[in-house]
Amino acid sequence: MTDFILDDFLPYQLAVLAEQVSRDFSLRYRKRFGISIAEWRVVAHLSQERPDTHISVGEICRRVSLEKSKVSRAATRLEAAGYVQKRPHPEDGRLVALQLTPKGRAMVAELTPIARAFEAEVMQRLGPDGAAFRAAIGTLLGSSSFGGVGPDA
Repeated sequence: MTDFILDDFLPYQLAVLAEQVSRDFSLRYRKRFGISIAEWRVVAHLSQERPDTHISVGEICRRVSLEKSKVSRAATRLEAAGYVQKRPHPEDGRLVALQLTPKGRAMVAELTPIARAFEAEVMQRLGPDGAAFRAAIGTLLGSSSFGGVGPDA
């Protein structure tokens, strides 16, 4: 037996918390739009880009921390639903470029206030510690030692 307690291990707690928050938020959009967590992440990332920008699956993988196969499947489902358009990437024909369709942009416009309300609920639950928690997350995300390279915790 070891004195290591998994439930007290900060990286484990952060992973569990992130999954819980993501799952709770997904309840807000899954029923209305029929999209998964992976699909939300793809749409949310594409919504941050100018409409004339061509974003590859690989770029989205790096940004949303999902495996390429999950992003590809999500993009395929989003395309079938009419939210995303796939095209050959203009700079590299081997790549697929993704863009939101007008239907996808309309979904994002409807989801934005839902996302903001959910974030406000989370911050309210944190109470006066919310700003410090957010700053601490920013510190961890900005740390070069947590740049997404290396073994998982």
